[in-house]
Amino acid sequence: MKRTISIMTGKGSVNHNDRKFTAENVDKRRTPDNITYCNENIRTVYHKLFDEAVKNYNARQTRSDRQIKNYYKKISRESKQEKPFQEIIVQIGDKDNMGAETQNGQLAKKILDEYMRGFQNRNPNLYVFSAHLHMDEATPHLHIDFVPFTTGSKRGLDTRVSMKGALKQQGFIGTGRSNTERAQWAESEKEALSKIMFERGIEWDEKGTHEKHKTVSEFKRDKLIEEVERLEDKKQELESDISKYKNAEEYALVTAQKLEDEALKIPEPPALMSAKKYRNDIVMPFVNKLIKIIKTLARRVFTAEKNAEKLLMQTEALKASNEKLKKVNWEKNLELSKSNVEVRKFNKIKDQFGISQVEQWLKQIDKERKLSKKVQKEK
Repeated sequence: MKRTISIMTGKGSVNHNDRKFTAENVDKRRTPDNITYCNENIRTVYHKLFDEAVKNYNARQTRSDRQIKNYYKKISRESKQEKPFQEIIVQIGDKDNMGAETQNGQLAKKILDEYMRGFQNRNPNLYVFSAHLHMDEATPHLHIDFVPFTTGSKRGLDTRVSMKGALKQQGFIGTGRSNTERAQWAESEKEALSKIMFERGIEWDEKGTHEKHKTVSEFKRDKLIEEVERLEDKKQELESDISKYKNAEEYALVTAQKLEDEALKIPEPPALMSAKKYRNDIVMPFVNKLIKIIKTLARRVFTAEKNAEKLLMQTEALKASNEKLKKVNWEKNLELSKSNVEVRKFNKIKDQFGISQVEQWLKQIDKERKLSKKVQKEK
């Protein structure tokens, strides 16, 4: 017996998954057959995972407006790259060969149950907070909701939400648009599920898992897209560094404030101390200390300004390069579209007149072209 495996991205409707409300396709009579593995409040999960990282991050900020008040709200409302959580739906076969009310459906339930119980151990960087196996719909399937997180980050929070970072820490390294971390991870999860299936007498029917052959134009287009994405990542990294150097003025003000501290005020001369001794023992050491602080301050501010200027130039160059690549990418897409139109026209001609007739015409055209070149050379 062979069956397909599907791992799809879900909408993340937690209330639907735990049956706080039921859709029309749900058979309420079979809802007691469902399995709930966990169902934590996501805000509680965020406190558990990120509170310490948020505390450490806020402690490093000298301005209150840069502190993070609520990390869950920040990711939900402000992040363009990350979602607060991810959901996948895992299924074996379909309603025709693994229907929930059939014997095969009961077998699918046992396989998915075993797969789910090993999911967290396989994925330590994907915190599962809600997981349900549904037997009250057409086909048995799993809803797995998780918060992907990465640790040890050098910028921002040391522990933060990141699907790409989480999968990288689990050993999945993307090599381009057609072979991303997520694609590798999904394939790995299918392999894990297929092993459990095989132990119960079901082979994995790998339909549609092989990538179709790409044309040269499609290959070039995908390479350009990868380059644009790489430049976008580099741009974000540089902009993050620039924001650090923009704090140079703030650093200068903080350091200048230190000059007003009691420790840096010239002490009063002790009674009976001569002016010469007061100058040599107290005033000059203080002045030297002051000069050292000012030199350090000036050097740091100068370095910060130079680095900021350099980074801004690099960012502008990246922007220009990015725009150029986007234009080339658009032109390649247009070229590909035109090529596809020509191919369709050619296929219509083949269908109408037959491949042998078309090949005969092509040979005749090629012959005439070669003859024309020969005549031009003789002239």
